[in-house]
Amino acid sequence: MSDRLRVNEASGLLAFLNTQLKGWSRNTIKQRLKGGCVTVNDLPITRHDHELNVGDDVEVRATAKNTQDGTSQLEILYSDHDLIAINKPAGLLSVASADENKQHALAILRRQLSRSKRPVNLWPVHRLDRDTSGVLLFATSREMRETVNASWSEAEKIYLAVVEGCPEPAQGTINQPLRMDSEKYHMHVGSHPEAKEAITHYNTQRAVENRTLLEVQLETGRQHQIRAHLAWLGHPVIGDPRYGTNGPRMGLHAWSLTITRPKTSKRLTFKTPAPVDFLDLIR
Repeated sequence: MSDRLRVNEASGLLAFLNTQLKGWSRNTIKQRLKGGCVTVNDLPITRHDHELNVGDDVEVRATAKNTQDGTSQLEILYSDHDLIAINKPAGLLSVASADENKQHALAILRRQLSRSKRPVNLWPVHRLDRDTSGVLLFATSREMRETVNASWSEAEKIYLAVVEGCPEPAQGTINQPLRMDSEKYHMHVGSHPEAKEAITHYNTQRAVENRTLLEVQLETGRQHQIRAHLAWLGHPVIGDPRYGTNGPRMGLHAWSLTITRPKTSKRLTFKTPAPVDFLDLIR
């Protein structure tokens, strides 16, 4: 069984559910949200502050829907007709690699959102390294992807990183060019005719023993930029075998992404808190 609701006034999702679901306790409603039992326009939503628009269809089910192939669903942080932001777990590829048999977020999300008579096409706006968790953005058309990418330099990209040691000073800017070694798949830091400008800002949030939690903001968006820059600084990301040492998981999480939405020029911010296994690295 399920409750089907139509939105008649713009509202936050949790506020809407509290108003519409008479007799339901707030804890029960929150549990349904966290459990993936609430969909908006057939898309599973877990964020209590998801913005509802007039005409949206909301369904509250007793159990979460499964994808067509039975795999677990990805958490959707935001969705509209043009853009979908998800919370990518660590260990999952953003898109297909040379090994096409591997699972990746793009394929899972397509299956998750498609219906038998209504397939969904998606284009990645950007990518996250496989072992980095956090906000990953997709567009529902090639044109929208290209429009967002055209102003990508204006996007605000904030990460959380757990690194070895304690950087001194506690905050600063790394302005060192980067060059990818395609054979070793490794970024080299420093001046070179083929190197490209790369700027990373970092700020210490907390230090525990010989590890530090940093808030990192990218001014540019080079591949492996944070990992290579922090290793060059002498404080590699925990669990990064390419630039430091291996560990249970990489200490890198894409915490927040802010873009200017095409068509409306409205600033949109997508956020997702760091997962438990990430926080365990700094406890």
